[in-house]
Amino acid sequence: MKLAVIGGGSTYTPELIDGIARLAEQVKVSEIVLVDPDESRLSLVGPFSDRIMRAYGHPARVRWTADTDEGLDGAGGVLLQLRVGGQAARHRDETWPLDCGCVGQETTGAGGLAKALRTVPVVLDIAGRARRRAAQGAWIIDFTNPVGIVTRALLDAGHRAVGLCNVAIGFQRIFAGWLGVPPERVSLGHVGLNHLTWERSLVVDGEDKLPSLLAERGADIAALVRMPEPLLHLTGGTVPSYYLRYYYEHDRVVCELRGQQTRAHSVAEIERQLLAMYADPALDKKPELLGQRGGAFYSEAAVALLASLVNDTGDVQVVNLRNAGTMPFLPDEAVIEVPAVIKGTGPVAVPVAPVSPLLGGLIAHASAYEELAVDAALHGGEDRVVKALLANPLIGQYDQASKLAGKLIAENASFLPWAAG
Repeated sequence: MKLAVIGGGSTYTPELIDGIARLAEQVKVSEIVLVDPDESRLSLVGPFSDRIMRAYGHPARVRWTADTDEGLDGAGGVLLQLRVGGQAARHRDETWPLDCGCVGQETTGAGGLAKALRTVPVVLDIAGRARRRAAQGAWIIDFTNPVGIVTRALLDAGHRAVGLCNVAIGFQRIFAGWLGVPPERVSLGHVGLNHLTWERSLVVDGEDKLPSLLAERGADIAALVRMPEPLLHLTGGTVPSYYLRYYYEHDRVVCELRGQQTRAHSVAEIERQLLAMYADPALDKKPELLGQRGGAFYSEAAVALLASLVNDTGDVQVVNLRNAGTMPFLPDEAVIEVPAVIKGTGPVAVPVAPVSPLLGGLIAHASAYEELAVDAALHGGEDRVVKALLANPLIGQYDQASKLAGKLIAENASFLPWAAG
């Protein structure tokens, strides 16, 4: 199978390549094409990725190109990992919302909406090209943030797409390590929307270990998600994703962010060092520094999902897919993040136990925002941006929404054709 990686010039691509090579028995890849408009990055990431494959003895051919259509031709799988505007746009997303007293973050709040507005039209253009040029039945795996919004836009447009995030697999690996069991024996009761999830159970060999884990290591779990331990119990004995801190401790996070350099600034420096390392023709293994780039275990999750879609394995993985009645309080068209049986025809959500009002209220609120965010990304217009911000649980006040909309449009006008002039 030919695999096209859109955004292949990312410094994170070698992690993905390492996973494909290391887990070669899971899915047979004959060719990998890295696609990116930044040829200077491709000239470093491409050869390094090829050296990794050769070091593992993997026979797949590795190529790189700035021509999206050529990269998509005949592809049996398409991985989306692009960042429209790069770290510079991310830096802006993480700063201007703070001026209005709101969290500045790349996937949540006003910054997350800005990223969605820049990203959705580009992703839909690429998906349209894939529909015409990729192999019949090719799957699109979206790792591009904000994953829930981007995946909904893809599904609304009729594409064969599944959204993927590394939060669940990260928790699985950490908890498996604490329990001293292999990760594949750990099943999570993961529920919510992308970057708005809770772990409600932790099943090992048929037994839910989460209550005992919370009792024995509650302080460690609280430190892991950076939230007060009593909050874990208030949510019904769950482990909230660390992204829930933006909601449960919003004002405290805003104060912290005002005193820190942005994550975008830190990542940009890591990327500068990584690209210098990749230029070394003797390097054929991913450097330890890559672990600080973010996206832990993405390669394992991506390979596992691709393998299951291609091989119709019917195993269970946490993905982003249509709600389709899984949570009755949400529209069927909503995109949720839950465990699903992965078949060759696509993912099918595993039944979800009733969700408490504390969790369900926030899920419904954020899902309504995501629907409006897709509408704003597709059709533009300041009013649509204000509506989406007004519906966002992190904003919700008209004065704030209006000010943030003006700043968002001003900061991103070059990426928003409807905002020109």
